[in-house]
Amino acid sequence: MNKGFQKWLGYIDKWVVFPLVLQWKLRKKALRNKNVRFHICDHSNAPYLLHLDRKRASITCHDVLAIRGSLGYADAHVSASRFGQVLQKWILHHLSRADRLAAVSHFTLRQLKELSLPHIQNQFLTWQVIHNAFNDEFRPMDVSECLPVLHQAGLPTSAPFILHVGSSLPRKNRSLLLEMLHILGNQWLGNICFAGEGPDVELLAKIEQLDLRERVKFVVKPLHKTLVALYSTCDAFIFPSYSEGFGWPVIEAQACGAPVIASSVEPMPEVSGGAALHADPFDPKAFAEALLTLQHSSTRASLVQQGFANSRRFELAHMIGAYLDLCQLTPA
Repeated sequence: MNKGFQKWLGYIDKWVVFPLVLQWKLRKKALRNKNVRFHICDHSNAPYLLHLDRKRASITCHDVLAIRGSLGYADAHVSASRFGQVLQKWILHHLSRADRLAAVSHFTLRQLKELSLPHIQNQFLTWQVIHNAFNDEFRPMDVSECLPVLHQAGLPTSAPFILHVGSSLPRKNRSLLLEMLHILGNQWLGNICFAGEGPDVELLAKIEQLDLRERVKFVVKPLHKTLVALYSTCDAFIFPSYSEGFGWPVIEAQACGAPVIASSVEPMPEVSGGAALHADPFDPKAFAEALLTLQHSSTRASLVQQGFANSRRFELAHMIGAYLDLCQLTPA
Protein backbone atom coordinates (compact mmCIF):
# COMPACT_ATOMS: atom_id res chain seq x y z
CA MET A 1 0.00 0.00 0.00
CA ASN A 2 1.35 3.44 -0.91
CA LYS A 3 2.05 5.75 2.00
CA GLY A 4 3.08 9.35 2.56
CA PHE A 5 3.87 11.39 -0.54
CA GLN A 6 2.90 8.64 -3.00
CA LYS A 7 -0.46 8.17 -1.28
CA TRP A 8 -1.29 11.88 -1.57
CA LEU A 9 -0.21 11.94 -5.21
CA GLY A 10 -2.67 9.10 -5.75
CA TYR A 11 -5.46 11.10 -4.15
CA ILE A 12 -4.68 14.11 -6.36
CA ASP A 13 -4.72 11.90 -9.45
CA LYS A 14 -7.99 10.21 -8.46
CA TRP A 15 -10.00 13.11 -7.13
CA VAL A 16 -8.61 16.14 -9.04
CA VAL A 17 -6.92 15.11 -12.30
CA PHE A 18 -9.19 12.26 -13.38
CA PRO A 19 -12.48 14.20 -12.87
CA LEU A 20 -11.08 16.93 -15.14
CA VAL A 21 -10.18 14.33 -17.79
CA LEU A 22 -13.59 12.70 -17.33
CA GLN A 23 -15.41 15.98 -17.87
CA TRP A 24 -13.36 16.75 -20.99
CA LYS A 25 -13.94 13.29 -22.49
CA LEU A 26 -17.66 13.30 -21.72
CA ARG A 27 -18.33 16.75 -23.08
CA LYS A 28 -16.43 15.85 -26.22
CA LYS A 29 -18.54 12.85 -27.12
CA ALA A 30 -20.41 10.68 -24.62
CA LEU A 31 -22.78 13.24 -23.11
CA ARG A 32 -24.08 14.11 -26.56
CA ASN A 33 -25.21 10.55 -27.19
CA LYS A 34 -28.36 9.90 -25.19
CA ASN A 35 -27.98 6.14 -25.68
CA VAL A 36 -24.76 6.04 -23.68
CA ARG A 37 -24.96 4.70 -20.12
CA PHE A 38 -22.33 5.05 -17.43
CA HIS A 39 -21.53 2.52 -14.74
CA ILE A 40 -19.15 2.99 -11.81
CA CYS A 41 -17.81 -0.42 -10.86
CA ASP A 42 -16.93 0.29 -7.25
CA HIS A 43 -18.59 2.32 -4.49
CA SER A 44 -15.28 3.94 -3.50
CA ASN A 45 -15.58 5.98 -6.73
CA ALA A 46 -19.06 7.25 -5.88
CA PRO A 47 -17.98 10.94 -6.05
CA TYR A 48 -17.61 10.48 -9.83
CA LEU A 49 -21.42 10.46 -9.95
CA LEU A 50 -21.17 14.23 -9.52
CA HIS A 51 -19.70 14.46 -13.03
CA LEU A 52 -22.22 12.17 -14.75
CA ASP A 53 -25.84 12.43 -15.81
CA ARG A 54 -27.51 10.71 -12.83
CA LYS A 55 -30.37 9.43 -14.97
CA ARG A 56 -27.91 7.50 -17.11
CA ALA A 57 -25.46 6.49 -14.40
CA SER A 58 -25.38 3.47 -12.09
CA ILE A 59 -22.96 2.14 -9.50
CA THR A 60 -22.07 -1.11 -7.74
CA CYS A 61 -21.72 -1.17 -3.97
CA HIS A 62 -19.51 -4.12 -2.97
CA ASP A 63 -19.60 -3.41 0.76
CA VAL A 64 -19.92 -0.60 3.29
CA LEU A 65 -17.23 -1.93 5.63
CA ALA A 66 -14.88 1.07 5.33
CA ILE A 67 -17.80 3.48 5.64
CA ARG A 68 -19.14 1.73 8.74
CA GLY A 69 -15.65 1.47 10.19
CA SER A 70 -15.13 5.21 9.75
CA LEU A 71 -18.40 5.82 11.60
CA GLY A 72 -17.30 3.73 14.57
CA TYR A 73 -19.15 0.45 13.93
CA ALA A 74 -16.97 -2.18 15.62
CA ASP A 75 -18.60 -5.07 13.71
CA ALA A 76 -17.04 -3.79 10.46
CA HIS A 77 -13.60 -4.71 11.79
CA VAL A 78 -12.12 -1.86 9.73
CA SER A 79 -10.33 1.17 11.15
CA ALA A 80 -9.97 4.63 9.62
CA SER A 81 -7.65 7.61 10.06
CA ARG A 82 -9.09 11.10 10.53
CA PHE A 83 -8.71 11.77 6.82
CA GLY A 84 -10.22 8.35 6.11
CA GLN A 85 -13.27 9.29 8.16
CA VAL A 86 -13.77 12.42 6.07
CA LEU A 87 -13.21 10.51 2.82
CA GLN A 88 -15.69 7.75 3.70
CA LYS A 89 -18.38 10.29 4.66
CA TRP A 90 -17.84 11.99 1.30
CA ILE A 91 -18.17 8.63 -0.47
CA LEU A 92 -21.36 7.82 1.47
CA HIS A 93 -22.82 11.24 0.62
CA HIS A 94 -22.58 10.55 -3.12
CA LEU A 95 -23.32 6.81 -2.93
CA SER A 96 -26.57 7.47 -1.07
CA ARG A 97 -27.74 9.75 -3.85
CA ALA A 98 -27.28 7.28 -6.70
CA ASP A 99 -30.40 6.87 -8.81
CA ARG A 100 -29.44 3.35 -9.89
CA LEU A 101 -27.48 1.16 -7.54
CA ALA A 102 -26.60 -2.53 -7.37
CA ALA A 103 -25.48 -4.09 -4.10
CA VAL A 104 -23.70 -7.44 -4.29
CA SER A 105 -25.71 -8.96 -1.42
CA HIS A 106 -28.95 -8.35 0.45
CA PHE A 107 -26.82 -7.83 3.55
CA THR A 108 -24.80 -5.03 1.93
CA LEU A 109 -27.95 -3.38 0.57
CA ARG A 110 -29.57 -3.46 3.99
CA GLN A 111 -26.52 -1.94 5.65
CA LEU A 112 -26.32 0.82 3.03
CA LYS A 113 -29.99 1.69 3.50
CA GLU A 114 -29.46 1.92 7.25
CA LEU A 115 -26.62 4.39 6.74
CA SER A 116 -28.42 6.56 4.19
CA LEU A 117 -30.26 9.67 5.22
CA PRO A 118 -34.07 9.51 5.73
CA HIS A 119 -34.84 12.19 3.16
CA ILE A 120 -33.40 10.17 0.27
CA GLN A 121 -35.19 6.88 0.92
CA ASN A 122 -37.37 7.30 -2.17
CA GLN A 123 -34.34 6.27 -4.19
CA PHE A 124 -34.32 2.88 -2.49
CA LEU A 125 -36.95 1.81 -5.05
CA THR A 126 -34.30 1.83 -7.77
CA TRP A 127 -31.66 0.05 -5.69
CA GLN A 128 -31.40 -3.71 -6.08
CA VAL A 129 -29.27 -6.74 -5.33
CA ILE A 130 -27.15 -8.16 -8.13
CA HIS A 131 -24.92 -10.93 -6.87
CA ASN A 132 -21.36 -11.11 -8.10
CA ALA A 133 -20.55 -13.68 -10.76
CA PHE A 134 -17.42 -15.80 -11.10
CA ASN A 135 -14.51 -13.83 -12.52
CA ASP A 136 -12.92 -16.94 -14.03
CA GLU A 137 -13.66 -20.62 -14.58
CA PHE A 138 -13.97 -22.64 -11.39
CA ARG A 139 -14.60 -26.38 -11.74
CA PRO A 140 -13.39 -29.59 -10.08
CA MET A 141 -9.91 -30.48 -11.26
CA ASP A 142 -8.97 -34.14 -11.58
CA VAL A 143 -6.58 -35.35 -8.89
CA SER A 144 -4.02 -36.49 -11.47
CA GLU A 145 -3.93 -32.93 -12.80
CA CYS A 146 -3.84 -31.40 -9.32
CA LEU A 147 -0.87 -33.31 -7.92
CA PRO A 148 1.91 -31.78 -10.07
CA VAL A 149 0.40 -28.31 -9.58
CA LEU A 150 0.38 -28.71 -5.80
CA HIS A 151 3.89 -30.14 -5.84
CA GLN A 152 5.11 -27.13 -7.80
CA ALA A 153 3.43 -24.85 -5.24
CA GLY A 154 5.37 -26.59 -2.46
CA LEU A 155 2.36 -28.17 -0.80
CA PRO A 156 2.79 -31.75 0.51
CA THR A 157 0.23 -34.14 -0.96
CA SER A 158 0.79 -36.94 1.55
CA ALA A 159 -1.58 -35.45 4.13
CA PRO A 160 -5.03 -33.84 3.94
CA PHE A 161 -5.26 -30.07 4.33
CA ILE A 162 -7.80 -27.42 5.14
CA LEU A 163 -7.69 -24.30 2.99
CA HIS A 164 -8.09 -20.58 3.58
CA VAL A 165 -8.05 -18.11 0.68
CA GLY A 166 -7.68 -14.40 1.27
CA SER A 167 -5.63 -11.54 2.58
CA SER A 168 -3.96 -10.98 5.93
CA LEU A 169 -6.49 -8.35 7.01
CA PRO A 170 -7.53 -8.90 10.65
CA ARG A 171 -11.18 -9.30 9.65
CA LYS A 172 -10.24 -12.41 7.65
CA ASN A 173 -9.62 -14.16 11.00
CA ARG A 174 -6.87 -16.47 9.72
CA SER A 175 -5.68 -17.28 13.25
CA LEU A 176 -8.91 -19.23 13.87
CA LEU A 177 -7.60 -22.03 11.64
CA LEU A 178 -4.58 -22.35 13.93
CA GLU A 179 -6.74 -22.48 17.03
CA MET A 180 -9.03 -24.95 15.30
CA LEU A 181 -6.13 -27.29 14.46
CA HIS A 182 -4.78 -27.02 18.01
CA ILE A 183 -8.19 -27.98 19.45
CA LEU A 184 -8.50 -30.97 17.12
CA GLY A 185 -5.27 -32.49 18.39
CA ASN A 186 -5.03 -36.11 17.27
CA GLN A 187 -8.61 -36.19 15.97
CA TRP A 188 -7.48 -34.76 12.62
CA LEU A 189 -3.85 -34.93 11.51
CA GLY A 190 -3.83 -32.78 8.39
CA ASN A 191 -2.24 -29.43 7.54
CA ILE A 192 -3.38 -25.87 6.96
CA CYS A 193 -2.81 -24.09 3.66
CA PHE A 194 -3.12 -20.31 3.52
CA ALA A 195 -3.44 -19.14 -0.09
CA GLY A 196 -3.19 -15.45 -0.89
CA GLU A 197 -1.00 -13.18 1.18
CA GLY A 198 1.99 -14.42 3.11
CA PRO A 199 2.07 -14.53 6.91
CA ASP A 200 2.21 -11.41 9.06
CA VAL A 201 4.14 -11.15 12.32
CA GLU A 202 1.11 -11.95 14.48
CA LEU A 203 0.25 -15.10 12.54
CA LEU A 204 3.83 -16.35 12.65
CA ALA A 205 3.92 -15.77 16.41
CA LYS A 206 0.69 -17.73 16.81
CA ILE A 207 2.10 -20.61 14.75
CA GLU A 208 5.14 -20.76 17.02
CA GLN A 209 3.04 -20.46 20.17
CA LEU A 210 0.88 -23.45 19.17
CA ASP A 211 3.88 -25.41 17.82
CA LEU A 212 2.33 -25.80 14.36
CA ARG A 213 5.25 -24.71 12.19
CA GLU A 214 5.44 -28.12 10.45
CA ARG A 215 1.73 -28.18 9.69
CA VAL A 216 1.15 -24.72 8.21
CA LYS A 217 1.90 -23.97 4.56
CA PHE A 218 1.61 -20.76 2.56
CA VAL A 219 0.96 -20.42 -1.17
CA VAL A 220 1.50 -16.73 -1.86
CA LYS A 221 -0.39 -15.15 -4.76
CA PRO A 222 -1.31 -18.46 -6.41
CA LEU A 223 -1.95 -18.65 -10.13
CA HIS A 224 -5.57 -19.38 -11.06
CA LYS A 225 -4.75 -22.99 -11.95
CA THR A 226 -3.07 -23.45 -8.56
CA LEU A 227 -6.07 -21.95 -6.78
CA VAL A 228 -8.46 -24.34 -8.54
CA ALA A 229 -6.20 -27.27 -7.64
CA LEU A 230 -6.23 -26.20 -3.99
CA TYR A 231 -10.03 -25.88 -3.90
CA SER A 232 -10.40 -29.25 -5.68
CA THR A 233 -8.24 -31.24 -3.27
CA CYS A 234 -8.68 -29.63 0.15
CA ASP A 235 -10.38 -31.59 2.91
CA ALA A 236 -12.48 -28.50 3.57
CA PHE A 237 -12.46 -24.82 2.72
CA ILE A 238 -12.56 -22.68 5.88
CA PHE A 239 -13.83 -19.08 5.72
CA PRO A 240 -14.19 -17.66 9.26
CA SER A 241 -14.32 -13.98 8.28
CA TYR A 242 -15.72 -11.46 10.74
CA SER A 243 -17.08 -9.17 8.02
CA GLU A 244 -17.57 -9.27 4.25
CA GLY A 245 -19.63 -7.56 1.59
CA PHE A 246 -20.02 -10.77 -0.41
CA GLY A 247 -17.47 -13.55 0.18
CA TRP A 248 -16.32 -14.73 -3.25
CA PRO A 249 -14.15 -17.67 -2.06
CA VAL A 250 -17.23 -19.44 -0.69
CA ILE A 251 -18.75 -19.97 -4.14
CA GLU A 252 -15.37 -20.59 -5.77
CA ALA A 253 -14.80 -23.46 -3.35
CA GLN A 254 -18.30 -24.84 -3.90
CA ALA A 255 -17.88 -24.75 -7.68
CA CYS A 256 -14.70 -26.82 -7.34
CA GLY A 257 -16.35 -29.44 -5.14
CA ALA A 258 -14.91 -28.40 -1.79
CA PRO A 259 -17.11 -28.67 1.31
CA VAL A 260 -17.30 -25.26 2.98
CA ILE A 261 -17.25 -24.26 6.63
CA ALA A 262 -17.89 -20.54 6.88
CA SER A 263 -18.69 -17.84 9.36
CA SER A 264 -22.29 -17.63 10.50
CA VAL A 265 -22.12 -13.84 10.08
CA GLU A 266 -24.01 -12.45 7.09
CA PRO A 267 -23.58 -12.38 4.15
CA MET A 268 -21.82 -15.76 4.24
CA PRO A 269 -25.05 -17.78 4.78
CA GLU A 270 -26.74 -15.76 2.02
CA VAL A 271 -23.93 -16.48 -0.43
CA SER A 272 -23.55 -20.14 0.53
CA GLY A 273 -27.25 -20.68 -0.09
CA GLY A 274 -27.36 -23.00 2.93
CA ALA A 275 -24.90 -25.33 1.19
CA ALA A 276 -22.21 -24.91 3.84
CA LEU A 277 -21.68 -25.53 7.51
CA HIS A 278 -21.70 -22.26 9.44
CA ALA A 279 -20.16 -21.46 12.81
CA ASP A 280 -19.48 -18.50 15.08
CA PRO A 281 -16.21 -16.88 13.91
CA PHE A 282 -15.28 -16.28 17.56
CA ASP A 283 -15.60 -20.01 18.35
CA PRO A 284 -12.76 -22.17 16.93
CA LYS A 285 -14.18 -25.21 18.74
CA ALA A 286 -17.37 -24.96 16.67
CA PHE A 287 -15.29 -24.91 13.48
CA ALA A 288 -13.31 -27.94 14.70
CA GLU A 289 -16.53 -29.85 15.39
CA ALA A 290 -17.83 -28.95 11.92
CA LEU A 291 -14.67 -30.37 10.33
CA LEU A 292 -15.15 -33.64 12.22
CA THR A 293 -18.74 -33.73 10.92
CA LEU A 294 -17.37 -33.66 7.38
CA GLN A 295 -15.46 -36.87 8.02
CA HIS A 296 -18.80 -38.67 7.57
CA SER A 297 -18.87 -39.50 3.86
CA SER A 298 -22.63 -39.06 3.45
CA THR A 299 -22.60 -35.60 5.07
CA ARG A 300 -19.65 -34.57 2.96
CA ALA A 301 -21.14 -35.83 -0.32
CA SER A 302 -24.46 -34.13 0.35
CA LEU A 303 -22.82 -30.80 1.12
CA VAL A 304 -20.67 -30.96 -2.01
CA GLN A 305 -23.68 -31.61 -4.25
CA GLN A 306 -25.61 -28.78 -2.63
CA GLY A 307 -22.59 -26.55 -3.22
CA PHE A 308 -22.54 -27.36 -6.93
CA ALA A 309 -26.22 -26.45 -7.18
CA ASN A 310 -25.75 -23.20 -5.27
CA SER A 311 -22.76 -22.10 -7.35
CA ARG A 312 -24.92 -22.10 -10.49
CA ARG A 313 -26.75 -19.05 -9.12
CA PHE A 314 -23.62 -17.01 -9.80
CA GLU A 315 -23.11 -17.70 -13.48
CA LEU A 316 -21.96 -14.70 -15.52
CA ALA A 317 -25.05 -14.60 -17.74
CA HIS A 318 -27.29 -13.97 -14.73
CA MET A 319 -25.23 -10.97 -13.65
CA ILE A 320 -24.99 -9.49 -17.15
CA GLY A 321 -28.76 -9.68 -17.63
CA ALA A 322 -29.38 -8.02 -14.27
CA TYR A 323 -27.01 -5.14 -15.06
CA LEU A 324 -28.61 -4.59 -18.45
CA ASP A 325 -31.95 -4.31 -16.68
CA LEU A 326 -30.48 -1.92 -14.11
CA CYS A 327 -29.15 0.33 -16.87
CA GLN A 328 -32.32 -0.16 -18.94
CA LEU A 329 -30.30 -1.59 -21.78
CA THR A 330 -32.08 -4.94 -22.14
CA PRO A 331 -32.39 -5.70 -25.87
CA ALA A 332 -35.95 -5.61 -27.21
